[in-house]
Amino acid sequence: MATADVLFLGGGPAGYVGAIRCAQLGLSVAVIEREGLGGTCVLWGCIPAKSLLESASLVTRLAHAAEHGITVGDVTIAMAPAVKRSRAISAQNSKGVEFLFKKHKIRTIRGVGTVTSPTSVSVTAPDGTTETHQATRALVVSTGSRVRGLPQIGLALNKTTVLSSDEALVIDGAPKTLAIIGAGAVGCEFADVFAAYGSKVTLIDVAETILPLEDREVSAELTRAFRKRKIDIRTGATIGDVVVGATSVSMSITTGGTATPLTVDRVLVAAGRAPNVDGIGLEAVGVRLDDRGFIKVNDALETTVPGIYAIGDVAGPPMLAHKGSREGVVVAERIAGLAPHPITYGNIPNATYCHPEVASIGLTEEACKAQQLDYRVGKFPFSANGRARTAGETDGFVKVIREAKYGEILGAHIIGAHATELIHELAVARENEFTVEEIDLTVHAHPTLAEAIAEACLDSMGRVIHA
Repeated sequence: MATADVLFLGGGPAGYVGAIRCAQLGLSVAVIEREGLGGTCVLWGCIPAKSLLESASLVTRLAHAAEHGITVGDVTIAMAPAVKRSRAISAQNSKGVEFLFKKHKIRTIRGVGTVTSPTSVSVTAPDGTTETHQATRALVVSTGSRVRGLPQIGLALNKTTVLSSDEALVIDGAPKTLAIIGAGAVGCEFADVFAAYGSKVTLIDVAETILPLEDREVSAELTRAFRKRKIDIRTGATIGDVVVGATSVSMSITTGGTATPLTVDRVLVAAGRAPNVDGIGLEAVGVRLDDRGFIKVNDALETTVPGIYAIGDVAGPPMLAHKGSREGVVVAERIAGLAPHPITYGNIPNATYCHPEVASIGLTEEACKAQQLDYRVGKFPFSANGRARTAGETDGFVKVIREAKYGEILGAHIIGAHATELIHELAVARENEFTVEEIDLTVHAHPTLAEAIAEACLDSMGRVIHA
Protein backbone atom coordinates (compact mmCIF):
# COMPACT_ATOMS: atom_id res chain seq x y z
CA MET A 1 0.00 0.00 0.00
CA ALA A 2 1.25 3.48 -0.93
CA THR A 3 0.18 6.66 0.79
CA ALA A 4 0.76 9.97 -0.96
CA ASP A 5 -0.49 13.52 -0.71
CA VAL A 6 -1.91 13.22 -4.23
CA LEU A 7 -2.85 10.18 -6.30
CA PHE A 8 -3.25 10.55 -10.07
CA LEU A 9 -5.28 7.90 -11.87
CA GLY A 10 -3.73 8.03 -15.34
CA GLY A 11 -0.28 9.11 -16.53
CA GLY A 12 -1.06 10.89 -19.80
CA PRO A 13 -0.35 14.55 -20.66
CA ALA A 14 -2.78 15.77 -18.00
CA GLY A 15 -1.76 13.34 -15.26
CA TYR A 16 1.99 13.32 -15.65
CA VAL A 17 2.27 17.11 -15.96
CA GLY A 18 0.03 17.56 -12.93
CA ALA A 19 2.11 15.05 -10.98
CA ILE A 20 5.38 16.84 -11.80
CA ARG A 21 3.92 20.20 -10.79
CA CYS A 22 2.70 18.71 -7.49
CA ALA A 23 6.18 17.36 -6.82
CA GLN A 24 7.72 20.75 -7.62
CA LEU A 25 5.43 22.23 -4.96
CA GLY A 26 6.66 19.79 -2.31
CA LEU A 27 3.80 17.29 -2.38
CA SER A 28 4.33 13.54 -2.39
CA VAL A 29 2.82 12.00 -5.52
CA ALA A 30 1.96 8.58 -6.95
CA VAL A 31 0.63 7.92 -10.44
CA ILE A 32 -1.42 4.84 -11.32
CA GLU A 33 -1.00 3.83 -14.96
CA ARG A 34 -2.09 0.66 -16.75
CA GLU A 35 0.06 1.23 -19.85
CA GLY A 36 3.20 3.25 -20.52
CA LEU A 37 3.71 6.73 -19.10
CA GLY A 38 2.74 9.49 -21.48
CA GLY A 39 -0.70 8.09 -22.21
CA THR A 40 -2.49 8.14 -25.54
CA CYS A 41 -0.64 11.25 -26.73
CA VAL A 42 2.80 9.68 -26.44
CA LEU A 43 1.92 6.07 -27.23
CA TRP A 44 -1.07 6.13 -29.61
CA GLY A 45 -1.73 9.69 -30.69
CA CYS A 46 0.16 12.95 -30.97
CA ILE A 47 3.75 11.72 -31.05
CA PRO A 48 3.61 8.65 -33.34
CA ALA A 49 1.11 10.34 -35.68
CA LYS A 50 3.33 13.40 -36.06
CA SER A 51 6.31 11.16 -36.70
CA LEU A 52 4.43 9.53 -39.58
CA LEU A 53 3.37 12.94 -40.87
CA GLU A 54 7.02 14.04 -40.88
CA SER A 55 7.88 10.95 -42.92
CA ALA A 56 4.98 11.63 -45.27
CA SER A 57 6.18 15.21 -45.74
CA LEU A 58 9.62 13.96 -46.73
CA VAL A 59 8.07 11.57 -49.25
CA THR A 60 6.07 14.42 -50.77
CA ARG A 61 9.03 16.80 -50.92
CA LEU A 62 11.16 14.21 -52.71
CA ALA A 63 9.00 14.78 -55.76
CA HIS A 64 10.42 18.32 -55.93
CA ALA A 65 14.07 17.38 -55.37
CA ALA A 66 15.04 18.22 -58.96
CA GLU A 67 14.06 21.86 -58.37
CA HIS A 68 16.91 22.02 -55.85
CA GLY A 69 19.46 20.41 -58.17
CA ILE A 70 19.12 17.00 -56.52
CA THR A 71 18.84 14.05 -58.88
CA VAL A 72 17.75 10.78 -57.36
CA GLY A 73 17.62 7.34 -58.91
CA ASP A 74 14.97 4.74 -58.31
CA VAL A 75 13.20 5.66 -55.06
CA THR A 76 11.44 2.97 -53.06
CA ILE A 77 8.75 4.22 -50.72
CA ALA A 78 7.67 1.88 -47.92
CA MET A 79 5.53 2.70 -44.92
CA ALA A 80 6.78 -0.03 -42.57
CA PRO A 81 10.13 1.66 -41.75
CA ALA A 82 8.31 4.91 -41.01
CA VAL A 83 5.99 3.05 -38.65
CA LYS A 84 8.98 1.43 -36.94
CA ARG A 85 10.61 4.84 -36.54
CA SER A 86 7.42 6.30 -35.07
CA ARG A 87 7.16 3.51 -32.49
CA ALA A 88 10.77 4.07 -31.45
CA ILE A 89 10.11 7.79 -30.96
CA SER A 90 7.02 7.01 -28.85
CA ALA A 91 9.04 4.65 -26.66
CA GLN A 92 11.76 7.27 -26.28
CA ASN A 93 9.22 9.89 -25.17
CA SER A 94 7.64 7.48 -22.69
CA LYS A 95 11.06 6.76 -21.19
CA GLY A 96 11.57 10.51 -20.95
CA VAL A 97 8.52 10.77 -18.69
CA GLU A 98 9.90 7.89 -16.59
CA PHE A 99 13.13 9.84 -16.16
CA LEU A 100 11.22 12.93 -15.07
CA PHE A 101 9.31 10.88 -12.50
CA LYS A 102 12.55 9.58 -11.04
CA LYS A 103 13.99 13.09 -10.99
CA HIS A 104 10.99 14.38 -9.03
CA LYS A 105 10.65 11.27 -6.83
CA ILE A 106 7.19 10.42 -8.18
CA ARG A 107 6.11 6.83 -7.63
CA THR A 108 4.63 4.90 -10.57
CA ILE A 109 2.08 2.21 -9.70
CA ARG A 110 1.48 -0.17 -12.60
CA GLY A 111 -1.98 -1.61 -13.02
CA VAL A 112 -5.67 -0.91 -13.48
CA GLY A 113 -7.13 1.42 -10.87
CA THR A 114 -10.65 1.55 -9.43
CA VAL A 115 -11.76 4.38 -7.18
CA THR A 116 -13.11 2.87 -3.95
CA SER A 117 -13.58 6.02 -1.84
CA PRO A 118 -12.90 9.76 -2.16
CA THR A 119 -9.36 9.08 -0.90
CA SER A 120 -8.47 5.58 -2.11
CA VAL A 121 -7.86 3.60 -5.28
CA SER A 122 -7.68 -0.19 -5.59
CA VAL A 123 -5.09 -1.25 -8.16
CA THR A 124 -4.94 -4.62 -9.88
CA ALA A 125 -1.34 -5.21 -10.93
CA PRO A 126 -0.32 -7.04 -14.13
CA ASP A 127 0.28 -10.20 -12.08
CA GLY A 128 -3.31 -10.12 -10.81
CA THR A 129 -2.57 -9.01 -7.26
CA THR A 130 -4.62 -6.18 -5.78
CA GLU A 131 -3.51 -3.39 -3.50
CA THR A 132 -5.22 -0.27 -2.17
CA HIS A 133 -3.48 3.10 -2.26
CA GLN A 134 -4.40 6.16 -0.25
CA ALA A 135 -4.42 9.91 -1.01
CA THR A 136 -4.18 12.23 1.99
CA ARG A 137 -4.95 15.49 0.15
CA ALA A 138 -6.52 14.81 -3.24
CA LEU A 139 -7.33 12.23 -5.89
CA VAL A 140 -7.07 13.35 -9.52
CA VAL A 141 -8.79 11.39 -12.31
CA SER A 142 -6.85 11.76 -15.57
CA THR A 143 -7.78 8.58 -17.41
CA GLY A 144 -8.00 10.15 -20.87
CA SER A 145 -10.10 8.85 -23.75
CA ARG A 146 -10.33 5.96 -26.18
CA VAL A 147 -11.16 5.40 -29.82
CA ARG A 148 -14.62 4.24 -30.77
CA GLY A 149 -16.12 2.60 -33.82
CA LEU A 150 -19.41 3.21 -35.57
CA PRO A 151 -21.31 -0.01 -34.85
CA GLN A 152 -24.62 1.80 -35.46
CA ILE A 153 -23.85 1.85 -39.20
CA GLY A 154 -22.11 -1.51 -39.28
CA LEU A 155 -18.53 -0.31 -38.76
CA ALA A 156 -17.58 -1.93 -35.48
CA LEU A 157 -13.82 -2.03 -35.05
CA ASN A 158 -12.33 -5.42 -35.89
CA LYS A 159 -8.62 -4.46 -36.21
CA THR A 160 -8.28 -6.09 -39.63
CA THR A 161 -10.51 -4.38 -42.18
CA VAL A 162 -12.14 -1.78 -39.87
CA LEU A 163 -9.39 0.04 -38.03
CA SER A 164 -9.05 2.67 -35.34
CA SER A 165 -6.19 5.14 -35.22
CA ASP A 166 -4.40 2.69 -32.90
CA GLU A 167 -4.18 0.02 -35.60
CA ALA A 168 -3.37 2.61 -38.26
CA LEU A 169 -0.27 3.58 -36.28
CA VAL A 170 1.17 0.06 -36.39
CA ILE A 171 0.00 -1.03 -39.85
CA ASP A 172 2.61 -2.96 -41.84
CA GLY A 173 1.98 -1.11 -45.08
CA ALA A 174 -0.32 1.31 -46.84
CA PRO A 175 -3.43 -0.39 -48.27
CA LYS A 176 -4.18 0.17 -51.94
CA THR A 177 -7.56 1.69 -51.08
CA LEU A 178 -8.66 3.26 -47.81
CA ALA A 179 -11.82 4.99 -46.65
CA ILE A 180 -11.45 7.33 -43.69
CA ILE A 181 -14.67 8.06 -41.80
CA GLY A 182 -14.40 11.43 -40.10
CA ALA A 183 -12.64 14.46 -41.57
CA GLY A 184 -11.65 16.19 -38.36
CA ALA A 185 -8.02 16.64 -37.33
CA VAL A 186 -7.33 12.90 -36.96
CA GLY A 187 -8.98 11.96 -40.25
CA CYS A 188 -7.19 14.68 -42.20
CA GLU A 189 -3.81 13.77 -40.71
CA PHE A 190 -4.17 10.11 -41.64
CA ALA A 191 -5.45 11.03 -45.11
CA ASP A 192 -2.19 12.96 -45.58
CA VAL A 193 -0.03 10.05 -44.42
CA PHE A 194 -1.67 7.27 -46.41
CA ALA A 195 -1.98 9.35 -49.58
CA ALA A 196 1.77 10.09 -49.39
CA TYR A 197 2.51 6.36 -49.18
CA GLY A 198 0.37 5.52 -52.19
CA SER A 199 -3.09 4.68 -50.86
CA LYS A 200 -6.11 5.81 -52.83
CA VAL A 201 -7.87 7.65 -50.01
CA THR A 202 -11.56 8.50 -49.72
CA LEU A 203 -12.21 10.98 -46.90
CA ILE A 204 -15.84 10.98 -45.71
CA ASP A 205 -17.71 13.21 -43.26
CA VAL A 206 -21.33 13.95 -42.46
CA ALA A 207 -20.45 17.64 -42.05
CA GLU A 208 -20.52 19.96 -45.02
CA THR A 209 -16.77 20.67 -44.82
CA ILE A 210 -13.61 18.88 -43.78
CA LEU A 211 -12.17 20.18 -40.51
CA PRO A 212 -15.72 21.34 -39.65
CA LEU A 213 -14.63 23.17 -36.49
CA GLU A 214 -12.29 25.43 -38.45
CA ASP A 215 -13.07 28.60 -40.38
CA ARG A 216 -14.82 27.75 -43.66
CA GLU A 217 -12.21 29.51 -45.80
CA VAL A 218 -9.52 27.36 -44.20
CA SER A 219 -11.52 24.19 -44.79
CA ALA A 220 -12.03 25.15 -48.44
CA GLU A 221 -8.29 25.78 -48.89
CA LEU A 222 -7.40 22.40 -47.38
CA THR A 223 -9.99 20.73 -49.60
CA ARG A 224 -8.30 22.23 -52.67
CA ALA A 225 -4.87 21.10 -51.47
CA PHE A 226 -6.07 17.55 -50.77
CA ARG A 227 -7.85 17.23 -54.11
CA LYS A 228 -4.65 18.30 -55.90
CA ARG A 229 -3.11 15.23 -54.24
CA LYS A 230 -5.96 13.03 -55.56
CA ILE A 231 -7.63 12.54 -52.17
CA ASP A 232 -11.33 11.89 -52.82
CA ILE A 233 -13.40 14.06 -50.43
CA ARG A 234 -17.05 13.29 -49.71
CA THR A 235 -18.69 15.79 -47.33
CA GLY A 236 -22.32 16.12 -46.35
CA ALA A 237 -22.29 12.35 -46.68
CA THR A 238 -24.18 9.48 -45.11
CA ILE A 239 -23.08 5.85 -45.17
CA GLY A 240 -25.28 2.80 -45.60
CA ASP A 241 -25.38 -0.78 -46.85
CA VAL A 242 -22.11 -1.61 -45.08
CA VAL A 243 -20.71 -5.10 -45.66
CA VAL A 244 -17.53 -5.96 -43.78
CA GLY A 245 -15.61 -8.80 -45.36
CA ALA A 246 -12.40 -10.62 -44.49
CA THR A 247 -10.31 -8.61 -46.98
CA SER A 248 -12.46 -5.61 -47.92
CA VAL A 249 -15.37 -3.39 -46.90
CA SER A 250 -18.16 -2.24 -49.19
CA MET A 251 -20.71 0.51 -48.55
CA SER A 252 -22.84 3.13 -50.23
CA ILE A 253 -22.15 6.82 -49.78
CA THR A 254 -24.98 9.30 -50.26
CA THR A 255 -24.16 12.93 -51.07
CA GLY A 256 -26.63 15.43 -52.50
CA GLY A 257 -29.31 12.75 -52.63
CA THR A 258 -27.26 10.43 -54.83
CA ALA A 259 -25.88 7.13 -53.54
CA THR A 260 -22.68 5.69 -54.98
CA PRO A 261 -21.02 2.37 -54.11
CA LEU A 262 -17.53 2.18 -52.64
CA THR A 263 -15.38 -0.87 -51.93
CA VAL A 264 -12.04 -0.47 -50.16
CA ASP A 265 -9.38 -2.69 -48.65
CA ARG A 266 -9.55 -0.96 -45.26
CA VAL A 267 -11.74 1.50 -43.38
CA LEU A 268 -10.24 3.80 -40.76
CA VAL A 269 -12.78 5.16 -38.27
CA ALA A 270 -11.61 8.60 -37.15
CA ALA A 271 -14.96 9.91 -35.96
CA GLY A 272 -14.24 10.82 -32.39
CA ARG A 273 -13.21 9.55 -28.99
CA ALA A 274 -15.01 8.58 -25.80
CA PRO A 275 -13.85 9.45 -22.25
CA ASN A 276 -12.43 6.60 -20.16
CA VAL A 277 -14.94 6.63 -17.32
CA ASP A 278 -16.35 3.10 -17.43
CA GLY A 279 -15.44 0.54 -14.79
CA ILE A 280 -13.28 2.78 -12.61
CA GLY A 281 -15.74 3.21 -9.74
CA LEU A 282 -16.63 6.86 -10.21
CA GLU A 283 -20.41 6.73 -9.90
CA ALA A 284 -20.22 4.36 -6.92
CA VAL A 285 -18.44 7.05 -4.88
CA GLY A 286 -20.73 9.85 -6.10
CA VAL A 287 -18.81 11.33 -9.03
CA ARG A 288 -21.38 12.41 -11.59
CA LEU A 289 -21.15 12.50 -15.38
CA ASP A 290 -22.75 14.97 -17.73
CA ASP A 291 -25.14 14.01 -20.52
CA ARG A 292 -22.20 13.44 -22.91
CA GLY A 293 -20.39 11.04 -20.58
CA PHE A 294 -17.70 13.43 -19.34
CA ILE A 295 -17.00 13.97 -15.65
CA LYS A 296 -18.78 17.01 -14.25
CA VAL A 297 -16.32 19.55 -12.84
CA ASN A 298 -16.62 23.05 -11.42
CA ASP A 299 -14.39 26.03 -12.19
CA ALA A 300 -11.73 24.56 -9.88
CA LEU A 301 -11.84 21.25 -11.86
CA GLU A 302 -13.26 19.53 -8.78
CA THR A 303 -15.90 16.85 -9.29
CA THR A 304 -19.17 16.47 -7.44
CA VAL A 305 -17.18 14.72 -4.70
CA PRO A 306 -14.96 17.14 -2.71
CA GLY A 307 -11.30 16.19 -2.95
CA ILE A 308 -11.67 14.34 -6.26
CA TYR A 309 -10.60 16.32 -9.33
CA ALA A 310 -10.80 15.51 -13.05
CA ILE A 311 -8.51 16.85 -15.78
CA GLY A 312 -7.82 16.21 -19.44
CA ASP A 313 -10.14 14.42 -21.85
CA VAL A 314 -12.38 12.97 -19.11
CA ALA A 315 -13.21 16.53 -17.97
CA GLY A 316 -14.67 17.48 -21.34
CA PRO A 317 -13.66 19.16 -24.59
CA PRO A 318 -11.55 20.41 -26.15
CA MET A 319 -9.93 16.97 -26.07
CA LEU A 320 -6.40 18.23 -26.61
CA ALA A 321 -3.17 17.21 -24.90
CA HIS A 322 -2.09 20.79 -24.23
CA LYS A 323 -5.44 21.60 -22.64
CA GLY A 324 -5.03 18.62 -20.30
CA SER A 325 -1.49 19.59 -19.40
CA ARG A 326 -2.56 23.11 -18.42
CA GLU A 327 -5.38 21.67 -16.32
CA GLY A 328 -2.82 19.44 -14.60
CA VAL A 329 -0.75 22.48 -13.62
CA VAL A 330 -3.81 24.41 -12.41
CA VAL A 331 -5.11 21.53 -10.30
CA ALA A 332 -1.68 20.89 -8.78
CA GLU A 333 -1.39 24.51 -7.73
CA ARG A 334 -4.90 24.54 -6.26
CA ILE A 335 -4.20 21.38 -4.26
CA ALA A 336 -1.01 23.00 -2.95
CA GLY A 337 -2.99 26.02 -1.75
CA LEU A 338 -1.99 28.49 -4.44
CA ALA A 339 -4.32 30.67 -6.52
CA PRO A 340 -3.42 29.80 -10.13
CA HIS A 341 -4.42 31.95 -13.08
CA PRO A 342 -7.67 30.51 -14.48
CA ILE A 343 -7.64 28.84 -17.87
CA THR A 344 -9.17 30.86 -20.69
CA TYR A 345 -10.54 28.00 -22.77
CA GLY A 346 -11.23 30.29 -25.72
CA ASN A 347 -7.49 30.91 -25.96
CA ILE A 348 -6.47 27.28 -26.41
CA PRO A 349 -5.09 26.87 -29.94
CA ASN A 350 -6.19 24.13 -32.32
CA ALA A 351 -3.57 22.41 -34.44
CA THR A 352 -3.86 19.94 -37.32
CA TYR A 353 -0.55 18.62 -38.65
CA CYS A 354 -1.48 17.57 -42.18
CA HIS A 355 0.14 19.32 -45.13
CA PRO A 356 -0.59 22.15 -45.40
CA GLU A 357 -0.83 22.52 -41.64
CA VAL A 358 -3.85 24.19 -40.03
CA ALA A 359 -3.93 26.13 -36.76
CA SER A 360 -6.41 28.50 -35.19
CA ILE A 361 -7.43 30.34 -32.06
CA GLY A 362 -10.58 32.18 -31.07
CA LEU A 363 -13.67 32.69 -33.19
CA THR A 364 -14.25 31.68 -36.79
CA GLU A 365 -15.78 34.23 -39.13
CA GLU A 366 -18.98 32.17 -39.08
CA ALA A 367 -19.12 32.49 -35.28
CA CYS A 368 -18.55 36.26 -35.52
CA LYS A 369 -21.49 36.51 -37.92
CA ALA A 370 -23.69 34.35 -35.70
CA GLN A 371 -22.90 36.59 -32.72
CA GLN A 372 -23.57 39.70 -34.83
CA LEU A 373 -20.18 41.18 -33.97
CA ASP A 374 -18.81 44.23 -35.70
CA TYR A 375 -15.58 42.88 -37.15
CA ARG A 376 -13.02 43.30 -39.91
CA VAL A 377 -10.99 40.58 -41.67
CA GLY A 378 -7.37 40.74 -42.77
CA LYS A 379 -5.76 38.08 -44.97
CA PHE A 380 -2.33 37.52 -46.39
CA PRO A 381 -1.36 34.67 -48.75
CA PHE A 382 1.87 32.73 -48.28
CA SER A 383 2.33 33.01 -52.05
CA ALA A 384 3.29 36.65 -51.41
CA ASN A 385 5.70 35.81 -48.57
CA GLY A 386 9.43 35.69 -49.42
CA ARG A 387 10.34 32.92 -46.98
CA ALA A 388 7.48 30.72 -48.19
CA ARG A 389 8.65 31.17 -51.77
CA THR A 390 12.23 30.20 -50.93
CA ALA A 391 10.95 27.08 -49.18
CA GLY A 392 8.61 26.21 -52.03
CA GLU A 393 5.69 26.14 -49.58
CA THR A 394 3.34 28.82 -50.85
CA ASP A 395 -0.02 27.14 -50.22
CA GLY A 396 -2.34 28.80 -47.73
CA PHE A 397 -2.78 32.08 -45.91
CA VAL A 398 -3.07 33.85 -42.57
CA LYS A 399 -6.49 35.22 -41.64
CA VAL A 400 -6.98 37.61 -38.72
CA ILE A 401 -10.40 38.73 -37.51
CA ARG A 402 -10.41 41.91 -35.44
CA GLU A 403 -13.07 43.81 -33.56
CA ALA A 404 -13.87 46.88 -35.66
CA LYS A 405 -13.60 49.65 -33.07
CA TYR A 406 -10.76 48.69 -30.74
CA GLY A 407 -8.72 46.18 -32.75
CA GLU A 408 -9.16 43.22 -30.38
CA ILE A 409 -8.17 39.94 -32.04
CA LEU A 410 -11.40 37.94 -32.16
CA GLY A 411 -9.92 35.01 -34.05
CA ALA A 412 -6.92 33.95 -36.07
CA HIS A 413 -6.62 31.18 -38.64
CA ILE A 414 -3.55 29.89 -40.45
CA ILE A 415 -3.25 27.28 -43.17
CA GLY A 416 0.21 26.70 -44.57
CA ALA A 417 3.72 25.56 -43.73
CA HIS A 418 4.48 25.55 -39.99
CA ALA A 419 1.04 26.94 -39.12
CA THR A 420 1.07 25.01 -35.84
CA GLU A 421 4.19 26.92 -34.78
CA LEU A 422 3.12 30.32 -36.13
CA ILE A 423 -0.21 30.36 -34.25
CA HIS A 424 1.52 30.99 -30.93
CA GLU A 425 2.28 34.63 -31.68
CA LEU A 426 -1.47 35.12 -31.92
CA ALA A 427 -2.11 32.92 -28.87
CA VAL A 428 0.15 35.14 -26.76
CA ALA A 429 -1.58 38.19 -28.25
CA ARG A 430 -5.07 36.98 -27.32
CA GLU A 431 -4.10 35.83 -23.84
CA ASN A 432 -2.59 39.25 -23.14
CA GLU A 433 -5.32 41.21 -24.95
CA PHE A 434 -3.01 42.70 -27.55
CA THR A 435 -4.57 44.44 -30.53
CA VAL A 436 -3.70 44.20 -34.20
CA GLU A 437 -2.02 47.61 -33.86
CA GLU A 438 0.30 46.20 -31.20
CA ILE A 439 1.25 43.27 -33.42
CA ASP A 440 2.05 45.78 -36.15
CA LEU A 441 4.36 47.64 -33.74
CA THR A 442 6.36 44.42 -33.28
CA VAL A 443 9.20 44.31 -35.81
CA HIS A 444 9.13 40.94 -37.56
CA ALA A 445 12.40 39.56 -38.91
CA HIS A 446 12.73 39.32 -42.68
CA PRO A 447 12.42 36.96 -44.41
CA THR A 448 10.19 34.88 -42.15
CA LEU A 449 6.83 33.16 -42.42
CA ALA A 450 5.78 35.18 -39.37
CA GLU A 451 5.74 38.30 -41.52
CA ALA A 452 2.49 36.96 -42.97
CA ILE A 453 0.88 37.43 -39.54
CA ALA A 454 1.95 41.07 -39.41
CA GLU A 455 0.70 41.61 -42.97
CA ALA A 456 -2.68 40.03 -42.19
CA CYS A 457 -3.03 42.37 -39.19
CA LEU A 458 -2.16 45.30 -41.45
CA ASP A 459 -4.72 44.10 -43.99
CA SER A 460 -7.41 44.09 -41.29
CA MET A 461 -6.66 47.83 -40.90
CA GLY A 462 -6.56 48.47 -44.65
CA ARG A 463 -2.78 49.00 -44.69
CA VAL A 464 -1.31 45.79 -46.13
CA ILE A 465 2.11 46.36 -47.74
CA HIS A 466 3.00 43.31 -49.85
CA ALA A 467 -0.30 42.25 -51.36
